[in-house]
Amino acid sequence: MSATHDATAEPEETGPGLRKIIHVDMDAFFASVEQRDDPSLRGLPVAVGGASARGVVAAASYEARRYGVRSAMPSARAVKLCPDLIFRKPRFDVYGAVSKQIRAVFLDYTPHVEPLSLDEAYLDVTEDLKGIGSATRIAELIRARIKAETQLTASAGVSYNKFLAKLASDQNKPDGLCVIRPGEGAAFVQSLPVSRFHGVGPRGAEKMAALGIRTGADLAGKDIRFLREHFGSFADYLYRAARGIDLRRVRADRPRKSVGGERTFDRDISTGHALRDVLERIIGIVWERIERSGARGRTVTLKLKFADFKPMTKARSLARPIEDKGEFVRLSRELLDSVLPLPQPVRLMGLTLSALEGEEDEADGHLAPGEAVQENLPF
Repeated sequence: MSATHDATAEPEETGPGLRKIIHVDMDAFFASVEQRDDPSLRGLPVAVGGASARGVVAAASYEARRYGVRSAMPSARAVKLCPDLIFRKPRFDVYGAVSKQIRAVFLDYTPHVEPLSLDEAYLDVTEDLKGIGSATRIAELIRARIKAETQLTASAGVSYNKFLAKLASDQNKPDGLCVIRPGEGAAFVQSLPVSRFHGVGPRGAEKMAALGIRTGADLAGKDIRFLREHFGSFADYLYRAARGIDLRRVRADRPRKSVGGERTFDRDISTGHALRDVLERIIGIVWERIERSGARGRTVTLKLKFADFKPMTKARSLARPIEDKGEFVRLSRELLDSVLPLPQPVRLMGLTLSALEGEEDEADGHLAPGEAVQENLPF
């Protein structure tokens, strides 16, 4: 295919100027914390989440995963897959404290840490602050310290960009390390099923399979016109991903993108009166989080999940940040009123404030003009 001047026509990154990126992902984090704190749970299938028929699995131990139990799975289905599954209620205060311990380990090696959640983060270790000698050795030291200080295991991926490092961290889980060196990215990616690509969910994978795309190699064989025809704005990402290209920087100051909360009901709710009562409780919880975080945003989004698990969202945006709780309440109520009466009962309701001040879109995959990265640290 002939080269073009858009972002899809870049070659695989090789040579000087590459970054050294580590992606660290804790192994079954919530469930592992529960097993650590209660030795009687070790070696047993454990799920963190609600045990009720309407509950949802927030995390599953590797023993539970062998039965097919996964996060975000309805608890009722999880129990069918694994009748001996042991449920534990989430203890987010404990998980948060452990996450801070782990973050402190990261910061001892680099200030360039971009947390993605409580249990995973990107680290840019291009600058060898401690004179350790290689990015791979830094990853080994970080994993060893996490285990020594928290009694938990972490998997890590080391590579020259974020996309590849994240794929690598998942390659040898649990308690594993994988390194993808310069020049190896495209071949590694093209050996994988497309379902491993971040952003390609089950439905996306099904659509690709129908188009004859099952692996990264299949994807790399499609030109950009074909991908844009079938995947629209997602095409450029797919084109780059199939070639192992990703020049996004690790952003230590990555802003929060939203503040929100949701509730799954013990029983489906079908009346507007009952839904309005629930909405008021969710408003109170979310606004408390907004105030605690100091967030100021322009968009309020109402999320509903129906009895058949189909989701629906409704959003309202202002040209300026929402002024106070009164305005947040008014917009939230208007959103719910706009969807009543509902076509079927609801099993979950959520509310989110987004388009926050200081939020920026992810980099488009290019280095900024004049930006250079020194080749300080080998793999």
